[in-house]
Amino acid sequence: MITGKQRAKLKSISHGIRPLIQVGKNGVNQGFLDQLDRLLEDHEIVKIVLLKNSPEELDDITPFILKKMGAEFVQSIGNKLTIYRESKENPTIQI
Repeated sequence: MITGKQRAKLKSISHGIRPLIQVGKNGVNQGFLDQLDRLLEDHEIVKIVLLKNSPEELDDITPFILKKMGAEFVQSIGNKLTIYRESKENPTIQI
């Protein structure tokens, strides 16, 4: 569990990054989760964008994604979700 101060630092880091993955018409499937797992291992902080043609709502999929990935919620603005998980092999972000 991250603290409010740590979350604020992660928000400032995430401000300058672009979304790395999208949830589209197929929703959150195993392929999406596998790709997200690799992105979290490589980047530690990942922005996800929910496309308009997605059958799911961001508020509904957020808890599912966090649980499946073992990640921490950073922020959600509009149709974008930012999550964080420390890399097991090469941690680079110090919070």
